[in-house]
Amino acid sequence: MDTYTHSSHPSHTLPQNHNTEEPLVDATAGERHESQTRQRETRGKTERTGAMESILSEQSATVDELVEACIKAFDEKGTLKDTSLVRMFLMMHPWYIPSADMAKKLVLKSQEESCTAERRTRICHLVKYWISEFPAEFNLNPELADQIKDYKDLLTTEGNASQSQLIDLDSVPSYKWKRQVTQRVPSVSKKRKMSLLFDHLDSCELAEHLTYLEYKSFCKILFQDYHSFVMHGCTVDNPILERFITLFNSVSQWIQLMVLSKPTAQQRSVVISHFIRVAQKLLQLQNFNTLMAVVGGLSNSSISRLKDTQAHISAETNKVFNNLIELVTSCGNYSQYRKRFSECSGFRFPILGVHLKDLIAVHVALPDWADKEKTRVNLAKTQQLYAILQELALIQTTPPHVDANTDLLNLLTVSLDQYHTEEEIYQMSLQREPRKPVQNSSPAPAPDPKPTMIDEWAVSVKPNADPTIIKKHIEKMVESVFKNFDTDGDGHISRDEFEAIRNNFPYLSKFGELDKNQDGKISREEMIDYFMKASSLLNCKMGFIHTFTETTYVKPTFCEHCAGFIWGFYKQGYKCKACGVNCHKACRSRLAVECRKRTKSISHETPPALQARSFSFPPPANTPPSLQNTVIAEEDIESVEEGVFDVHL
Repeated sequence: MDTYTHSSHPSHTLPQNHNTEEPLVDATAGERHESQTRQRETRGKTERTGAMESILSEQSATVDELVEACIKAFDEKGTLKDTSLVRMFLMMHPWYIPSADMAKKLVLKSQEESCTAERRTRICHLVKYWISEFPAEFNLNPELADQIKDYKDLLTTEGNASQSQLIDLDSVPSYKWKRQVTQRVPSVSKKRKMSLLFDHLDSCELAEHLTYLEYKSFCKILFQDYHSFVMHGCTVDNPILERFITLFNSVSQWIQLMVLSKPTAQQRSVVISHFIRVAQKLLQLQNFNTLMAVVGGLSNSSISRLKDTQAHISAETNKVFNNLIELVTSCGNYSQYRKRFSECSGFRFPILGVHLKDLIAVHVALPDWADKEKTRVNLAKTQQLYAILQELALIQTTPPHVDANTDLLNLLTVSLDQYHTEEEIYQMSLQREPRKPVQNSSPAPAPDPKPTMIDEWAVSVKPNADPTIIKKHIEKMVESVFKNFDTDGDGHISRDEFEAIRNNFPYLSKFGELDKNQDGKISREEMIDYFMKASSLLNCKMGFIHTFTETTYVKPTFCEHCAGFIWGFYKQGYKCKACGVNCHKACRSRLAVECRKRTKSISHETPPALQARSFSFPPPANTPPSLQNTVIAEEDIESVEEGVFDVHL
């Protein structure tokens, strides 16, 4: 075979009975031409590789330099030797320049007088690659699509048909479904459907269908959603990511409701054991995200406080559950989870909260630009962000092997769509197993015992607040009150709405005393005026000014304002030193709960039985619809700098 191939070379093919000089000259010219072609190709590859290696080694480059490197990465035939830099820049460029501006930059380079036909072809190959690798961008970004369409038309008009044909936007499919938030199914007979679902699904089926639902929601998340989350530190104007987190939270809440729906401790223990088996199956499926939701739900204080129920769970089952807790614990920056996840192959579903935290950490630690003038991209940061985002993108291309039943999915969707607050669930827990009275003991007298931590908090002295600060705080608090309790949105508080507010303020007077003009409703101005006068008369003893301190939590904790899970990797939220109330940094100025000094009586702040459990991504509660469009204050941006991300749902 080699002999035949070798003998077919032009220099070894001499026609018989013809003048051999001309063929020999042609052969020599052919060899020279092939040699020159190989040299150009080798030189081109070397230049392309060298340009990319040079940029990456310098760890910084201007946007123009990155664009040039991407153009040079292609040859005239469209061959791309190394995709690493090109793919990274095409994915990450919106961090530094809008996609439409990047497209305009390519068009302008193509129209330069010095632009050769070969260079223009390379640019077209780059655009072709961009479309093939990131088609959703061109379907969901009309401005970008229009830029490229105009460029294609321009190439055709100028007689560059072959180059124009490289650009094909017509074959880009629709990605509108990725921007559609799943509509909530009307609540009809939820309790019956919840029980029906639970009684008819074994642990394997339930794990598979939960996996299907969460993965389907996960696949809608695009680069722009991650980018928005990192920049804002929360899910403002980010409905897709918000819906995914809501689904996660709903799984945790539904599990708690399922446990508490059973009247006896024995029955509740059966439900808990069932969900532990579901968690085991989720681990087998390599679905760590839903596993975290299940473990978080079972370790919530409303469940972990059920001593009578816990007593019916076998030691073996408890051992299994504790092992699952160790796997998803935040200790060592989730070291056990990261190790296990890195060893997985095929379908694997990450704990998204951990990877969002990684994005936040990189963003906070490293600047976007390597120079003060903000002209050179910090490629060290770009590469680290890209490594995280690329992994998440690849996971979206490997679906789970689940044969989902449509009816069961619909049933499960309805069941997960709960409207209970964290406090409501905790009250259900208290109804199932009321607090047991503390037995008074007679300890041996000890001289001057050192106060406990709670005693220290209870006697903490509040700072003297400036009247201007008090007024500002009252205005924010009143705004929060109206946002939460003005259910009909008419800008006034009715008598019914007022009764709900009084639960938070024991010092609050009767309705008529706030309703100055006696029109049957309370305005913002009337409420602000009342609180300002009350603050002066009571010398701030009303207690709506909390003494907050940054806190790192070691157990699942929820925000008193939005009921969302407080999660992060260091100093995740704020705790009042006097009353112990917890909230997100972004929520502290809007907290409409009075500061009440704590006593030694048992309360919902009592640590759960299993103290070793530590979670950073979330079990929690659906926030009232009124909070879904919460305006981001300046403090929200600060929370990003703290490495905190707040879940506003």
